[in-house]
Amino acid sequence: MYALVEIKGKQYKVNEGDTLTVDKLDNESGSTVEFDTVLLTSNDGDVKIGTPYVDGVKVQTTVEDHKKGTKLYVHKFKKRKGYRRKQGHRQQYSTLKVTGITGV
Repeated sequence: MYALVEIKGKQYKVNEGDTLTVDKLDNESGSTVEFDTVLLTSNDGDVKIGTPYVDGVKVQTTVEDHKKGTKLYVHKFKKRKGYRRKQGHRQQYSTLKVTGITGV
């Protein structure tokens, strides 16, 4: 059994027991978060597709950790002008553990 869930504008395929890395959520570590923005569910070949979401289906998760990703650099350069800029960025992520999919 799996579900496609939308979290902060991005879609993830989840099974029970999976660990997800999503954009940072404002919840504390150890708290539970429930998502009802389920786009599709599949249970042994029985597929339900939402318009846009499947009614009554929820995905329960637990926030495990908050962390930063690897550093990415952005370079700006204009030839023959002496203009160079270098800027770094580290995206913040939350790690979620899927504890259950209900309503399927």
